[in-house]
Amino acid sequence: MTQPAPALSQTPSTRKLVTGSLLATGAAAAILGLFVLPAEYGIDPTGAGAAMGLTELTASGEMTELQRGALRQGQVLSLSKAPIQKDRWEVELGPFKSIEFKYTMDKGSAMLFHWKATEPLHYDMHSHPFDGGTAMTESYSVADASEMQGSYVAPFSGIHGWYWQNQSMDTVTLVLEATGGFTESTLFDETGEHKRPIPAGE
Repeated sequence: MTQPAPALSQTPSTRKLVTGSLLATGAAAAILGLFVLPAEYGIDPTGAGAAMGLTELTASGEMTELQRGALRQGQVLSLSKAPIQKDRWEVELGPFKSIEFKYTMDKGSAMLFHWKATEPLHYDMHSHPFDGGTAMTESYSVADASEMQGSYVAPFSGIHGWYWQNQSMDTVTLVLEATGGFTESTLFDETGEHKRPIPAGE
């Protein structure tokens, strides 16, 4: 006499379904809180929107539907084949001295960065493409500050970074830390242009 097959437990399938639903909900909530609310409504519960300049677009009314689409499709997820590297760089700027530091990055490569100085510096965060050079420079933030942090996605292949100027009579120490898809860095100072490989093991 054939025995009836035992009933299959539904618990694993149910558990996977619930877990998947929770993960999807969490991802959607993160995207909503980090990008959509700051960019479209000026609501910035995490502070990330202000760091990336998204709330400024809402305040000025300059974000169009096309820009919103580019934000969702280009800045939320950016794929790149560049290896992820970690870098730390430190420099001392004497009174009224300046320096420029740029990372070489391919279009679509992303970077998280944080720089901090012992005194406020005048800075200009900008980049320019390999095709077109300095004539095609794009500037993203110009101000005086002792600290800046955020994320950056290269809009084109080229060099991307900062110019700093010490406008005081004190010597200022500046430390930059970055993680992302950059391949090397270049320094520009009063003596010229200097290639700087990313130190191994950073």
